[in-house]
Amino acid sequence: MNILQVNTDDVAGGAASVARGLQEGLRARGHRCWMAVGVRRSGEEDALTIDNDRYRSLWARGCIRTASLLDPLRGKFPGPGRLYTWIKLGLASPRRYWQIGEGKEDFDYPATARLLELPPARPDVLHLHNLHGGYFDLRALPSLSRKLPVFVTLHDPWLLGGHCAHPFLCERWKTGCGVCPDLTLYPAVRKDATAFNWQRKAEIYAASRLYLAAPSRWLMDRIEQSMLMPAVGEARVIPHGVDLSVFHPRDKGSLKRRLGIEPKRRVLLYAASDGPANPYKDFQTLRRAVDRAARSLESGNLLFIALGKEGQSEWIGNAEIRYVSFERSRKAMAAYYQAADLYLHAAKAETFCLAIAESMACGTAVVATRVGAIPELVADRETGLMVPPGDWEGMARAIVALLEND
Repeated sequence: MNILQVNTDDVAGGAASVARGLQEGLRARGHRCWMAVGVRRSGEEDALTIDNDRYRSLWARGCIRTASLLDPLRGKFPGPGRLYTWIKLGLASPRRYWQIGEGKEDFDYPATARLLELPPARPDVLHLHNLHGGYFDLRALPSLSRKLPVFVTLHDPWLLGGHCAHPFLCERWKTGCGVCPDLTLYPAVRKDATAFNWQRKAEIYAASRLYLAAPSRWLMDRIEQSMLMPAVGEARVIPHGVDLSVFHPRDKGSLKRRLGIEPKRRVLLYAASDGPANPYKDFQTLRRAVDRAARSLESGNLLFIALGKEGQSEWIGNAEIRYVSFERSRKAMAAYYQAADLYLHAAKAETFCLAIAESMACGTAVVATRVGAIPELVADRETGLMVPPGDWEGMARAIVALLEND
């Protein structure tokens, strides 16, 4: 078969990793596969850019080219950044700019209608992953699902609500959103049009036929309570796979030396897209827990590796925090899991957590928060330790308990 996968990104984040693993597995079984993405970061031939600007009006394309002249100045001064946004969006497409200002989710991505023309051969199957991130027109789902089977793997609950990728404790997504308690949650909106957004999604789904996969029972329970259900032809819980030829235990001492770490040093690991800046992973709880654990351990001198975004190393008490850039290679990523003594995960919300599964496959113990689908992966006090979200003291105690008991 010819299979086209669609995702925000072809490299960064858990969804991209899952899609790439499926790509390799499908190709090994003789299928032809491509990945269409909003942002292409790799040089892989099978990664195809969804170029929405190509299909905009002549006026809009001219405005976009003009705005690009300000690119070198955008990060240095606030003025050019605001002017860039106004020219690229406000001047190029006033109606779209007004709708975004009113809090309506932006679906103005014309390349979505030409999606099936993107690969060199027409797809037999379309497999969608993350659809937020500013590149996909959700209104195309009814048309696409009439032309070929459309599969959707949900990596978060964004499809179920009026704007956010994770509603946390809010349950207004069950009844129509509106009066949103937090418009700043990613993807943020400027005004509360969440009821409109919810209703528009419900109407799109009612005209679509989709085949859904959720990586956890936790997420599937939410799908079954949502306005997405009228679109569902079939739905299954399919946990994300881990390649055991890559993620498996190895000698920690030799790997520490290879990564420039003293073999006797105790290593704690955290990994997330955007590193400490990831809003869902609660890096500050980890930071406080590591500080407290380092003060409690007799040997001290912990190394805490924050993998995801490079930065200047720092010391907090007896612990060094080393900020390491994102690793695109799965083998390079596995080396960190294999070298670490503990993997730490303080997420506020989680629909699966591939990092925890990969860490466990590498034989590295996990300390994680008891949220979302994590209890489906970690059996507390059997295959790892869990603490309540935000409980840095409990996480510190768990770190010390495991490091003092080989």
